[in-house]
Amino acid sequence: MRRTIFTGGAVFAGGELVNTEVLVAGDRIAAIGDALPREGCEVLDLRGNILSPGFIDVHTHGGDGVDINAADHAQLAKLSRFFASQGVTGFLASILTDTVDATMTAIDSVCEFMDNPALGAKCLGIHLEGPFLCMKYKGAMPPELLRSGDAQLFRRYQARAQGRVRYMTVAPEVEGVLDMLDELRGECVMAIGHSDADYETARESIRRGVCSCTHTFNVMSLFHQHRPAVMGAVLESDVYCEAICDGRHLHPGTVRMLLKCKGWDKVVAITDSMQAAGLPDGEYMLGINPVTVTDGDAKISGTDIRAGSTLTLAQAVKNIRRFTGAEIERALPLLTANPAKLIGEYHRRGDIAVGKDADLVVLSPELDILATCSAGKFVYAADKE
Repeated sequence: MRRTIFTGGAVFAGGELVNTEVLVAGDRIAAIGDALPREGCEVLDLRGNILSPGFIDVHTHGGDGVDINAADHAQLAKLSRFFASQGVTGFLASILTDTVDATMTAIDSVCEFMDNPALGAKCLGIHLEGPFLCMKYKGAMPPELLRSGDAQLFRRYQARAQGRVRYMTVAPEVEGVLDMLDELRGECVMAIGHSDADYETARESIRRGVCSCTHTFNVMSLFHQHRPAVMGAVLESDVYCEAICDGRHLHPGTVRMLLKCKGWDKVVAITDSMQAAGLPDGEYMLGINPVTVTDGDAKISGTDIRAGSTLTLAQAVKNIRRFTGAEIERALPLLTANPAKLIGEYHRRGDIAVGKDADLVVLSPELDILATCSAGKFVYAADKE
């Protein structure tokens, strides 16, 4: 079993940056402490850099030319390597609303990749963004494919995925969705999004098990002093709030307000990235939608409708610090502990602690990605590029 000691840098563990050492044995963190025994160990000097838990992206549709809705194993392996270069060690494959057959095919591809993973970021499961969403705030969703609530359709998808659908976005005002939430409670983490729900309906969905808000402030009914709507319900409750911190989907002041309202422990940094992430401007696809990217801004071709983003979490963590002026210790949980807790993975990842998976990223003090380690194996190193 390979044994590696990380030394000579700051370790982000338990929400703090501490000068200590970390022993990785195989794919797990085996010890944390000062002057760990060196016998039989490879010693890696961090050279004053930061050792952090790997980033987790719970909402991404692709990147580096890969569209998750249409990806095969080779393309998902490519995407996994790209994510690792951005500090990501775990992600949910977000499947955009599509036909039943196409959704089943995408589920099959993701599951086959999970069964036969490549060296890179781990796919931790599936996020279904729809099809139980509202027409008014469909965003990039194909309107003809939106549906009323249907627990049995979800269970068909979940059976095909062998239980790997971890997260689903729904609009609770859509016919049948509230009843569906009751029926599916405990079977999947539910998020409210693409929704025109009024305040009372949004609150009721939270009572029935919704515990997250998908790309908060975007494509949903917004706060008004007489009609608090979805935003009022999620801001006053204990649900997690996803945030696309690219400076386009959310103004920096909006990011600061969200953090002030929710607290830093309830905001999850996501990318909502599509296949153009990491690539130049041009023509791309998001599910069945043609997308044009101009100055890094992805929109459905011929419209002003945003179609995901070209953001990476490596960029997002820098943006969060730039938008807020916060210390590194405050910014990092938005990409590590918070998403892990949201999807029920904190017992395995999201922190550097004894017994957890050795999913790690080495960051410079300026938060550049220097190396990424997944399950104890280096899957990216900047000096090898």
